[in-house]
Amino acid sequence: MERLEKMAQLYFKYGAMNSGKSFELLKVAHNYEEQDKSVRLFTSGMDDRDGVGMVSSRIGMRREAQPVVKDTNIYEHILQEQEKEKIWCVLVDEAQFLTKEHVFQLTKIVDELKIPVMAFGLKNDFMNHLFEGSEYLLLYAEKIEEIKTICWYCGKKAIMNLRISDGTPVYEGDQIQIGGNESYFPVCRRHYFNPVIEERSE
Repeated sequence: MERLEKMAQLYFKYGAMNSGKSFELLKVAHNYEEQDKSVRLFTSGMDDRDGVGMVSSRIGMRREAQPVVKDTNIYEHILQEQEKEKIWCVLVDEAQFLTKEHVFQLTKIVDELKIPVMAFGLKNDFMNHLFEGSEYLLLYAEKIEEIKTICWYCGKKAIMNLRISDGTPVYEGDQIQIGGNESYFPVCRRHYFNPVIEERSE
């Protein structure tokens, strides 16, 4: 038990669009379950691209997860699940959409229930502002890791997300607009400020 307590930490694994965050989450879930260790998956209730409560990777892997909405209490949910069976890890996709309160619930799962929590998501939005969930995960996570991908236009590391509407870059608007490759490109800093839409589409 003492060893498990030392292992239980809150992880935030972030990356730009198309960096394989959901794939990484599904891989972690598979690794636990291959050893007969139960996990619980959560994802944002706002993302309905592949159905509400579904974690989907761009390479075709997908599985159901508990959708998180504003009034979801993740801690209480895991507390109840622990009565049924031992939970070895909690995995959260689209963690940028969490609220401050949700992040505090994740810290309680780690600190009080001694269960590791891994949250995967974007760090910054298309205007380069932190999402609420990402801000508090950066503040409270013991382990922070970047999942890297390359710029849509060049081979440099992508650190920003460029929103596109009708082939035109967008730098203002609502923070949350659910979309994939048709709406967002992972880009380096240079191509965020100087995108070359026509060049990339040829």
